[in-house]
Amino acid sequence: MTLQEVKNLALKGEGLKIEFKKKAAFPEKIVREVIALANTQGGDLLIGVDDDGTVSGQRFIEEEIFVMEKAIRELIFPALEVEVFTIKLNEKKGVAVFRIPLSQFRPHYLKDGEKRQAFIRVEDRSIKASREVWEVLKKSRTPKDTVFRYGQKEEILMKALGEKSQITLTEFSKIAKIPKFLASKTLVKLVVANVLTLHPQESEDFFTLKE
Repeated sequence: MTLQEVKNLALKGEGLKIEFKKKAAFPEKIVREVIALANTQGGDLLIGVDDDGTVSGQRFIEEEIFVMEKAIRELIFPALEVEVFTIKLNEKKGVAVFRIPLSQFRPHYLKDGEKRQAFIRVEDRSIKASREVWEVLKKSRTPKDTVFRYGQKEEILMKALGEKSQITLTEFSKIAKIPKFLASKTLVKLVVANVLTLHPQESEDFFTLKE
């Protein structure tokens, strides 16, 4: 990778497939961005680039790479393979590009004690994945035709979506008078079957009919 290619990437600004970090100061937090990219569409993490896209570089860039590679190796489950490019700006400063694939082993996650935390990318932010997002990621690894029975709860759901364009898990559980775990299973099944679209949010995800 060339310096010009890095500058071209930086010009795009942060987004669904690109994240900038000035330095690897808190690798345990930066790995969340790596996980989110791997779980969503893949992309690039640039170290040595300011938030505004200025390619300012970082001194001792090899140390930044060492710290990030260690964090990726030790904190992300299942293991995630990434490509790393080092681009020198001058004798003292450089930029690192971590190229992250859309992983076939998604969802990747961090372990927090007994809890597992997955993240996904929404526009230029990385957010925690809900249980529904987690299940959809898992099922999307090996796409296959989904067969489901169109019953009373699905009818209630379609009627609700006809009246207003979106619905949350909580709302569906309430109007269908079913437990949340059952509402969740129904929504996930319909997302995987390409009937619904899941819109991840920091507060509560919502679902719409697939266009």
